[in-house]
Amino acid sequence: MTSKEHDYSEMGFATRLMHVGQEPDAVTGAVAVPISLASTFAQVSPGVPSGRDSHLSYHKGYEYCRTGNPTRAAYEKCVASAESGRHAVAFASGMAATSAIIHLLNSGDHVISIDDVYGGTQRYFRRTVAPTYGMTFSFVDLTVDGELEKAITPKTKMVWIETPTNPTLKICDIAKIAEISHAHGLLLVVDNTFMTSYFQKPLELGADISVNSVTKYMNGHSDVVGGIVITNSDEILEKLRFIQNGVGAVPSPFDCYMTNRGMKTLHLRMERHASNAMAVATALEAHSFVEKVLYPGLPSHPQHEIAKKQCSGYGGMITFYIKGNMAHARAFLEALKVFTIAESLGAVESLAESPAIMTHLSVPEEHRRALGISDTLIRLSVGVEDERDIVSDVLNGLTVASAVPL
Repeated sequence: MTSKEHDYSEMGFATRLMHVGQEPDAVTGAVAVPISLASTFAQVSPGVPSGRDSHLSYHKGYEYCRTGNPTRAAYEKCVASAESGRHAVAFASGMAATSAIIHLLNSGDHVISIDDVYGGTQRYFRRTVAPTYGMTFSFVDLTVDGELEKAITPKTKMVWIETPTNPTLKICDIAKIAEISHAHGLLLVVDNTFMTSYFQKPLELGADISVNSVTKYMNGHSDVVGGIVITNSDEILEKLRFIQNGVGAVPSPFDCYMTNRGMKTLHLRMERHASNAMAVATALEAHSFVEKVLYPGLPSHPQHEIAKKQCSGYGGMITFYIKGNMAHARAFLEALKVFTIAESLGAVESLAESPAIMTHLSVPEEHRRALGISDTLIRLSVGVEDERDIVSDVLNGLTVASAVPL
């Protein structure tokens, strides 16, 4: 039997999650994608690999697991379809995916990044890429008109945005930034981790590359670390495949299987994340011990209108400023029972953290201050538990925190 790829391009999002790359196994008829653990594959003849009739080998056959694996290909094809992309290339972590994208550039190139970029990304840019590879980075508030154009230099080659950003949830106008970037011959990369392909499709809005930490919502169960890059460009794909194989930061077949499995409920989970988050954000905004709430679904969010324009939902992430100081933030977090104090985000269980001393501690203090990552900033990853329990937990935490002397 040959492995045939069916055309689901005209079908809905949920249908594509279930079926793209997921055809029953050509040999056994297995409905679930098998986990292929082999590190190497038998060849028909020296230099003639097996499996060239399989679309899960991209019709190149299988030689070595780092170079190609059917479980990984099934997962890549599923994510590409979800993101409205032609190609997806999987990596062992979100940071490995970020590193692969930076490998598209050359020494001396300049990158413009959103200022409130994920702490691990800015640390990699500032402390690894800049000194090691001689690249330069400008961290700019790309939500402000004119700031992108002012930052462009003759050496600029790439614009890197997150939208929403981590942790202050700034929303960038992807289509507008894409237009400006392309007018100057720049690649636009969008980190789509927070919204996922369910609520936001950067490639449809003009981005050249969409990248996701699948550790978060795409897998969605706090049991996989991974990253994936999606593009419509054949040229970018060819370079990324070379980097994927040459650098070797590939995900294990088991992690690919697990993420692929998680993807099948992405649409269901994201709807629940978003509805729960809206309930929590509304309750927070009405509370007297809360200074400010940042959630793209609230009309009070500075870029709410942009979020309405480019997103079909508002996600499960909330950032808010509690009144008082670190003692009050700590009291709030320690009082939580449904939320778990932990780094990471995007899983079925609700998580809470203090970015200033947890996920963004690596960001220089003066940079944190400029971005508003203060001791009273709290980030919530709202899970899929019962809405009533989540809201009650947050309100109880605020009651405990408000009892701490100011």
